[in-house]
Amino acid sequence: MPRSTRRRPALTHPATEEIDLFDVLHALADPTRMTIVRVLRAEPERACGTFPVDVAPSTLSHHFKVLRESGLISQREEANRRFSALRAADLEHRFPGLLDTVLAAHARTAEAAAPQV
Repeated sequence: MPRSTRRRPALTHPATEEIDLFDVLHALADPTRMTIVRVLRAEPERACGTFPVDVAPSTLSHHFKVLRESGLISQREEANRRFSALRAADLEHRFPGLLDTVLAAHARTAEAAAPQV
């Protein structure tokens, strides 16, 4: 049976000046999406299926879509793989200090919630 000739829809990313603060904060409110952002803060680019999250592939696709459409990440396709990168420079330009502040607060909260040994 021949493979489908349909292509996936083009990936859309908001321009820097179109990134909305409330969309960014909404995207960062989810623990899975925060994990993705933290990983991308440490690595310049990563293949979508390689993040340390425990969710179904369809759910992970949804999280990437929310992150992409909010302006937090950019994605590109290479053959049959999709790669994600954090739009750190765009976010810093649009909302100076926001990403670092949110990531630091998340780290403090995670540290406080960790079991004491």
